[in-house]
Formats: sequence, structure tokens, C-alpha cells
Amino acid sequence: MAYAGARILAEDLLFRPMHSLIDQSLHSKLGATTTNGDGFGIGWYGEGPRPALFKSIEPAWNDRNLRELATQIRSGMLFAHVRASTGSPVQRSNCHPFRHGNWLWMHNGAVDSYPTIKRDLLLAVDAALYPEILGSTDSEALFFLALTFGLTDDPVAAVARAVGFVEDVARAHGIENPVQMTVATSDGTSLWFFRYSSETLSRSLFYSTDMTALRALHPEVEVLAELGPKARLVVSEPLRDLTGAWNEVPESSAGVVGPYGAEILPFVPVVP
Repeated sequence: MAYAGARILAEDLLFRPMHSLIDQSLHSKLGATTTNGDGFGIGWYGEGPRPALFKSIEPAWNDRNLRELATQIRSGMLFAHVRASTGSPVQRSNCHPFRHGNWLWMHNGAVDSYPTIKRDLLLAVDAALYPEILGSTDSEALFFLALTFGLTDDPVAAVARAVGFVEDVARAHGIENPVQMTVATSDGTSLWFFRYSSETLSRSLFYSTDMTALRALHPEVEVLAELGPKARLVVSEPLRDLTGAWNEVPESSAGVVGPYGAEILPFVPVVP
């Protein structure tokens, strides 16, 4: 789940919705696994020069520290992720979101046969960035490849080059459909999100309807007034059943939510 909008308590996003991310950690309806109990993480932009992180290898539904912190953290840009490992160890450094400078990144999906191509991928990471890789996941490797290919200058183009590079390397090893991803990334001002898979069978991803229109549709839902007129959510699964509230991100698409509005763009990987 990624949120951009007026400053709001993390509790209102993480725990209060009927099908909140915490509920999804136990009862995912659309995910590859029903239970996501291999750790969690939240990242938010607050008072400091870079975003803060709180991660744990505990299941999100059973972490009292998360529940306590969520009553005090207030942010206008918040990321949250619950993890089901695709093979890498259950350890704090492998929990999302990942951070570099003022950038956050989280990924749902997998790079197929990652151990086979891991060396080739990591050798392509910029030497100045490489020491910052703390974990062993394909997700973090994809983040640092995107940084290498210019994430901080042009996020959509950089992710297109990173994915194109992974596909090129994988196919040289005989791996035909290597990439499965939904991704969210932010610099604290704008939020970018991506839905793509090499075989065009991507994991689910949704974005919320314009808040002004949504309030007109559902004036009875009081919580909508708290989110602010420019608030947007990007989620793997809708947080509650509300007619007209959610829009599926099209296959092979990128989206951006920023100070000047929101748009959806085609996403096409490029071999760098």
C-alpha cells in the first residue's frame, strides 16, 4: 500500500479499513499467497531529511510495536508492505520498503531463477551504490538497478531500463519470463507505480478514484473527508468494498501521482 495526500495517522490507513493491509497479511484475496507473515515494513516522510523506516520479521498482525507507532506517525506519504518470501531469508534487511537517500521502493512479485542470474545483475549496479545493498532479495537488486539507470532523474525510464536489463540477462540464461512485478517508489514529493510481467500476467494493483468525485459518490463515508481532496492510494487489493472507489491499473502500465495531478502511462521495458 502506498498513500500520498494530506498528513494522516498511519493507524487510519493500516488498521481501520475493513480489508486493511494488516487484514490482508492474514487474508489476502488476490495475492499469490493468502498469508503474508514473513515480516513487514513501513516507510514514511516526516520531519527529517530522508524517510524513516520501521521493519520487523514478525507477522504484521501480531506486532504490538507497529500498532503503537501507528497511533503516533502522521505523514502525507506513507508506504507499507507485508511480505511472503519467494525464497530469500526471513530477515529484517529483506523486508520492504528499501531506502536510498530520500527514495523509497517496494515490490510485489519475483525475478524468476534469481539465484542463477544474481551475479550478473549485481555486477551491473553502480559501484558507488553497491555498498548500500543490505539484503539478499531480487526486489532490492531491482531497486539498485533502477537507481543505476537513473531513477532519481526519470523514474519511468529508469525502471524501464532496469526491467529490460533483467529480461535481457535472464533470456541469455534461457529464462523466458523472468519479471513479475508491481512496484511503488517515491522521492517524498511524487509517487510512481508500475504493473508489469514478462508474460503479461501481472499481480493485482489498484489506484483510488479522485477524492472529490469519490466524496460526491459516497457522502455518507466520513473518513473520506479526512483524506483531503488530492489524496490517492495505490494498493495490491482494495481496502474496502466501495462502489467507484478503485480502478485497476492496466497491464504493462506506469502511473504517477504528484503535485500537478495523476496520470497513467504505457510501460515498455528497454534494453539499456
